Formats: sequence, structure tokens, C-alpha cells
Amino acid sequence: MKRLKARATAVALATAALLGGVGAVGAGQADAAARATWSPTHCLTNVGRVACVDLTHQKLWIQDGSKIVYGPVQVRTGRRGYATRDGLFHVYWRDLHHVSSLYDVAMPYSQFFSGGEAIHAVGIPMSTPPGSHGCVNMTLHDAAKVWGLLKLGSPVDVFGRKPGT
Repeated sequence: MKRLKARATAVALATAALLGGVGAVGAGQADAAARATWSPTHCLTNVGRVACVDLTHQKLWIQDGSKIVYGPVQVRTGRRGYATRDGLFHVYWRDLHHVSSLYDVAMPYSQFFSGGEAIHAVGIPMSTPPGSHGCVNMTLHDAAKVWGLLKLGSPVDVFGRKPGT
């Protein structure tokens, strides 16, 4: 048991060193690394109002310039074989009561930005595996808020990579 505890401590310290930089790492730093929180990064700041989709952390937020006006909120993106495409896109079609012709499923508050990929509501928890068929899923509440903040032509900046895709 003592050996297992020592190994767990060593792994925690090594992880903290990788996350926190160089130098000696003590238990206090390991605790701080464990408490570290995610913060929005990367999204474009020179395109006005933009939907930012962080695939790595499964988050979406809306910002004007560098000011966040909504979110971040948890999302559910593409599963293995159906990864959500990354890049800069624009909302080209909006349908409040869309129903998928491929999967025969309701997609409320759909805002299409890349081929058949859309930001839209789903009626399941965002943590439900394995993920979408490429869309950016969100709760009904969040999808309604995002619907009110975006319009046709709004930029959608999708970046990162969902683990496992």
C-alpha cells in the first residue's frame, strides 16, 4: 500500500511539473495544478461576434472581439469516424425546428456552418457517449441563447481536437 501511495504521489508530481513548468514541484504545486481551471483561448478576436467551439475541451462560447458575451457551455461534438471539422466557417442556414433527413431526429435551433454540421439542441446529457455525427450538440437552453446571439453569416471558429477522434 505504501508503495502504491508513493507511486501515485510521483505521478501527481510529474503531471504537475508538465502542466506547471520547470523547477522543483512540491505537494502544494501539485494541488494547485489539480485545481487549475480551463479558460477560453484561441478564438478569433478580429471578426466581431463569433461562436467559438473548443473541440479539445468540449466547450462553446460567444464573443464580441475579445469579450465573452455568453458561455462557455458544455457541448458534445463528433465521435470517432464523424469528427467535427475544424476551421473558420460561417452560419449559412438556420432552421428553428429542423429534423434531420439522415437520422430522423429533431435538431431544434439548428445553425448550419459546415456541410451538414450544425450547432443545435439535443435532448440528452452532453456527457452521453460516444458523441454526435459531426454536429455541435448543446442543451435546449444553451441552443436557444446561442440562436438569439448569432445570425446568418456569423463566423464559427472551430479548433482543437476531441480526444479519441
